[in-house]
Amino acid sequence: MQRLTIQIMAHAEHLPEGTALSAKAFLHLGNRAAVDQALSRLYERGELVRAGRGIYLKAIKSRFGSRPPTVEQAVEAIAHQRGEVIVSNGAAAANALGLSTQVPIRLVYFTSGRSRTMTVGSQTLELKHVPRWQLALANKPAGQAVRALAWLGPERAEEALSSIKRRLSAEAFGELVAAAPQFPSWLARNVGKAAHG
Repeated sequence: MQRLTIQIMAHAEHLPEGTALSAKAFLHLGNRAAVDQALSRLYERGELVRAGRGIYLKAIKSRFGSRPPTVEQAVEAIAHQRGEVIVSNGAAAANALGLSTQVPIRLVYFTSGRSRTMTVGSQTLELKHVPRWQLALANKPAGQAVRALAWLGPERAEEALSSIKRRLSAEAFGELVAAAPQFPSWLARNVGKAAHG
């Protein structure tokens, strides 16, 4: 077992800080139970951070000791490892675009995967499954606009779109308009009005 933990850490040393690791990546070193146990021991020793069931992150080491990666690093690593789209929620997107002064307290991200909660260090975040159209354009500025508009709803979308049109570059707004066929009717209609009206 000691040899397995050494092999896993030797592999992890060559990865960027905050990289996600899973048991499946190490099955060539031993059976699943042994790999799971080795990862769990590395977590208990503080070498790895457990982000969720079967997902570990490489701890970030500094002269002050080790710490977990930031939530953003963890989300990015998990999205890459699991092949999911994970993006900020609509309230956070609206705040980032200046459409709302509310600052979300809870850490909620939208995902193409299943809904679940995860812990990164002392912070708990929620990954919430949403319809595909809310994940359109992913982490691009136009994608942020989609999620902000979904959060604001049909009543406030038309007014918000005039502000979004001013804030986004012409290219980003064009991406939003091009993606309109994926949206619900109310949003597609409002995006069309903002683009052509």
